[in-house]
Amino acid sequence: MSETASRIAIIGAGPAALIAADRLSRDGHGVDIYEQMPSPARKFLMAGRGGLNLTHSEPKEAFLARYREARPNLAPAIEAFDADALRAFCGELGEDTFVGTSGRVFPMSLKASPLLRALLRRLQENGARLFTRHRWIGFSEDGGLAFATPDGKKTTGNPLASLFALGGASWARLGSDASWSGPFRALGIDIAPFRPANSGFLASWSPVFAGRFAGTPLKRIAITFGGQRIMGEAMITANGLEGGAIYALSAELRDAIGDRRSADLSIDLRPDVSEAELAKRLAAPRGRQTASTFLRKKAGLAPVAIGLLREAGPLPQDAGILARRIKAMLVTLTGTAPIDRAISSAGGIRFNEIDEDFMLLRRPGVFVAGEMLDWEAPTGGYLLQACFATGIAAARGIEKWIARA
Repeated sequence: MSETASRIAIIGAGPAALIAADRLSRDGHGVDIYEQMPSPARKFLMAGRGGLNLTHSEPKEAFLARYREARPNLAPAIEAFDADALRAFCGELGEDTFVGTSGRVFPMSLKASPLLRALLRRLQENGARLFTRHRWIGFSEDGGLAFATPDGKKTTGNPLASLFALGGASWARLGSDASWSGPFRALGIDIAPFRPANSGFLASWSPVFAGRFAGTPLKRIAITFGGQRIMGEAMITANGLEGGAIYALSAELRDAIGDRRSADLSIDLRPDVSEAELAKRLAAPRGRQTASTFLRKKAGLAPVAIGLLREAGPLPQDAGILARRIKAMLVTLTGTAPIDRAISSAGGIRFNEIDEDFMLLRRPGVFVAGEMLDWEAPTGGYLLQACFATGIAAARGIEKWIARA
């Protein structure tokens, strides 16, 4: 019997993979981790540049609702390894967490690298082995794993069990390129088409507006679409919009554009002031002030907001009509930004292809976790929480599988 036959193979080295490896190695199992990139968890480290939003502190029902159609499939895993469990896990690794004013949970260091280093150190102490520059290309004839490496092709023996956690289809340069979908489809696995999630959207800005304001944030706004109103911020890009408030509605906007080829977004540029109050302020004499100065002083608008108002045409002279535009500035979105630039992706292995332990029904002993599965969630900690939770759930499933074998 080859050495591989007594060890568990984990393909991928992101959050779902590493927490599963930690659980299994701490329980005494031999674990081998295979990662195609030169170093592990590159997308996780990228997420840490913005402060590493690990999870969220909101009540369970509101939390689970963030997963939309995938809620019934993800809820058992998230309830078994919830936000408190994830915070405890981080604490065990020496990284305490705190709840921010928005309810989001962050490590005290506000970085991903200390948490990753501590986790990798514990994995090494528990005997887990990490093999980098190993790109999985399929199963070998005997059921083992085939990898492309810098030295050519390498195959392993048939492992005790395998866990695939190779991510979705966004940020290919960080390793999440969905190249695994080909070999899985060859097995007959049903994979939902990949679509951008938490992505930017395209809008037809004038050259003047795009040239002046690309990269400028729209702060303290409210965005309304499909009956939902989101407070937050957005960023003007050279060809559209992105940012937290946009990401919160990205699934609905993406689907609307898919159905109708466009989506009309309403932006309230002063959500803290009523339309009537704005109209009253704007009815004051302008005198010799320029329109921009007048709007800045009377309506409290930043230059980017004034520029956006002008994108809809000349500024109305009537104070009431101008106030209405400020409170409901319509922006027509005509497409989504490329999936490779999206924070995450929708699509992946459909849940009817796995059992309650995250094992493939068509391939016993092979488990999947994380963004390989067909689910999506907004930013705010929900993405990482589900990745960690499904990694733990798959690890438990592997232990059950081994116990039955």
